[in-house]
Amino acid sequence: MEKIISLDNSYIKKIRKLKNKKYRDQYKLFLVETPHLIKEAYNAHVLEEIISLDKPSFPVNYRLVDQKVIKSITSLSDIPKEIGIVKFKKEEEIKNKVLMLDNIQDPGNLGTIIRSSLAFNIDTIILSNNSVDLYNPKVINATQGTLFQINIIRRDLKETINELKNKGFIIYGTDVNNGIAIESVKKQEKEAFILGNEGNGISEDIKNKVDKNIYIQINKKCESLNVGVAASIILYELNKR
Repeated sequence: MEKIISLDNSYIKKIRKLKNKKYRDQYKLFLVETPHLIKEAYNAHVLEEIISLDKPSFPVNYRLVDQKVIKSITSLSDIPKEIGIVKFKKEEEIKNKVLMLDNIQDPGNLGTIIRSSLAFNIDTIILSNNSVDLYNPKVINATQGTLFQINIIRRDLKETINELKNKGFIIYGTDVNNGIAIESVKKQEKEAFILGNEGNGISEDIKNKVDKNIYIQINKKCESLNVGVAASIILYELNKR
């Protein structure tokens, strides 16, 4: 196989575009840049192709490139030996234990929440349309591959809440002033929990659709918790029931 050495190669130009959300959405592809993430994508049967300096680690289609080409693609400071090109995850049906995220903006927070959701047995994560891109490289790296193991979909939350209520779901919001302690929440057959934006919390139009609010009891000297930390605590407590 001949190595691609030109930065002007049409295929390489296309792959470089995947660093931009617009083109990720257009091609339904994204990049993973560490051996662990490539392995997780392969195990999840979504690894489309590998761009590699040498013969790749997994038996999939691949293209050999030189170091300057792979450097032009990677977002990492250390140039990787290979980069995976991965298909968007197929959305699955919403199951019975749901986490909804309203306007989450920080990629690291979303990555943390996805990892904790898998750890504590959330079935489905629903991202609001205005939340950070699931396939942002910082989100992908923060998930450490767990995004391949949990159903994550993007929806209009107001419409989705109405649909879930019609299916018998109880909808919980988070509100320190008007809620019940997380330890008091009884397990329901169908339940959905909403976490809001890092600075503003749950938006007012979503708050109005909540059935009950919950909160984490913390020292009064501490005004609030990081949303990724709060999510981890909430999901841990819920999983204990």
